[in-house]
Amino acid sequence: MTRTAFITGATSGFGAAAARRFVAGGWRVVVTGRRADRLQALVQELGVANAHAACFDVRDEAAMRAALAALPDECAQVDLLVNNAGLALGTLAAQNASLDDWRTMIDTNITSLVVLTQALLPTLIERKGAVINISSIAGSYPYPGGNVYGGSKAFVTQFSLGLRSDLHGTGVRVTSIEPGMAETEFTLVRTHGDQGASDKLYAGAQPMTAADIAEQIWYVANLPAHLNINRLEIMPVTQSFAGFQVFRG
Repeated sequence: MTRTAFITGATSGFGAAAARRFVAGGWRVVVTGRRADRLQALVQELGVANAHAACFDVRDEAAMRAALAALPDECAQVDLLVNNAGLALGTLAAQNASLDDWRTMIDTNITSLVVLTQALLPTLIERKGAVINISSIAGSYPYPGGNVYGGSKAFVTQFSLGLRSDLHGTGVRVTSIEPGMAETEFTLVRTHGDQGASDKLYAGAQPMTAADIAEQIWYVANLPAHLNINRLEIMPVTQSFAGFQVFRG
């Protein structure tokens, strides 16, 4: 029986890489995102028998629910939800940050994640499926300019643990995957398109790749049904824990 993974934020980065990994492993995928051209290109790459595109902005609840209602029968029986859609916006200190950026991060990283999760829980419970939420080390280790992004990812991590507690006895597994530095479009989005800032951040650092994280998602999803990884924190070897700040004024 072919299993189905529902992957949000699949137009680039972790989401697109996860879609490729799961199809290569014999799964069917539902891929979502805002950029229809990228979704269609991904479906063509993976094969229309293996992938279905659902184009919507995760912040638009009505569009999300309409997309779920319109899923073909073979895609509606979701065995795995990968809540990958998310973003960081801005690097300024809280006192100088954009409130619009903050609202966008909260709506994308928190609100849309919980709405979609609750919408799919009945199916996931029926099929004894799994939820994999993509959090971040930013939810555990603060840094200047991390403010709302770090807070939103701390929510994802704690929500994952709470969800696992609530689903006790249902057979549904829940995991929070918390990556460190990985070279994707993440920094381009965060800096509103500053390629130089992105290049500088990753230069010489041997960061993780989207494929590295996709491999971890695949590993967690394919564990024996009696095993659950609660949290999986992963960094490149070149990255470790920052020192404390000391102000000497």
